[in-house]
Amino acid sequence: MANPVMNVADLVAIDVHTHAEVSRDGKGSLSPELFGASAKYFKEHPKPTIPEMAAYYRERRMAAVVFTVDAEQATGHVPIPNDEIAEDCAEHADVLIPFASIDPWKGKAGAREARRLVERYGVRGFKFHPSIQGMAPNDRTAYPLYEVIEELGVPALFHTGQTGIGAGVPGGGGIRLKYSNPMLVDDVAVDFPELRIILAHPSFPWQDEALSVATHKPSVYIDLSGWSPKYFPPQLVRYANTLLKDKVLFGSDFPVITPDRWMADFDKLEIKPEVRPKILKDNAARLLGLV
Repeated sequence: MANPVMNVADLVAIDVHTHAEVSRDGKGSLSPELFGASAKYFKEHPKPTIPEMAAYYRERRMAAVVFTVDAEQATGHVPIPNDEIAEDCAEHADVLIPFASIDPWKGKAGAREARRLVERYGVRGFKFHPSIQGMAPNDRTAYPLYEVIEELGVPALFHTGQTGIGAGVPGGGGIRLKYSNPMLVDDVAVDFPELRIILAHPSFPWQDEALSVATHKPSVYIDLSGWSPKYFPPQLVRYANTLLKDKVLFGSDFPVITPDRWMADFDKLEIKPEVRPKILKDNAARLLGLV
């Protein structure tokens, strides 16, 4: 049976930032300690399977980028397999778009894995979480991986700013916030000028740094996930309305924040009518090669 096909014109939005938090066999994407801290920070939330995510987004006429985080070297926790996520998303290709996550500590082995995932499974991008993975984005260890991602022509999405993962755990669960300063991604944008980069989240406490990088580097975008729009810093709203209107993307951080809540608050934000469809769908459709 052929996989379903996405009808981009029929979509009301494309959510570029959602998490697969549970595998087919019920294992979590994070260790119980880090999951517990995340639940306290974001409040307890369901952990839907990928088929359940597909049903949720299909009901809302939205598409969603889905990924996990591979941070096995730093955390010792075995991630949800990228192959599994890609296969499950392919069964719901009308609404789900698979990204992969490869621990940058894997170096050249990770680069080979990235090529396999794109060429065999049609993975559409890669997710990095520098703080959880325990590596600065501009660490040369990751460069063979970036080189292949750039060559394959798919985006790299980097968590930026503070993270709720590890919050409240002694020592933050070993997670260092400094690795998620967007200025470290600026080096990546310089060294890989054709690599399309997404800076995830309003980048507290480095919002101005993120805006600076995105306005200076043509290949750098910003997603709006992880925060309710009512809490967006005013300068982020101002840039989204003007200089970055073609480079800002809707993202929710589902399941910790639902698109329903995000959209309700976004409706109240002072965004120009002509800019709204760009943020909600058009910019992402272009970036992901869906149109």
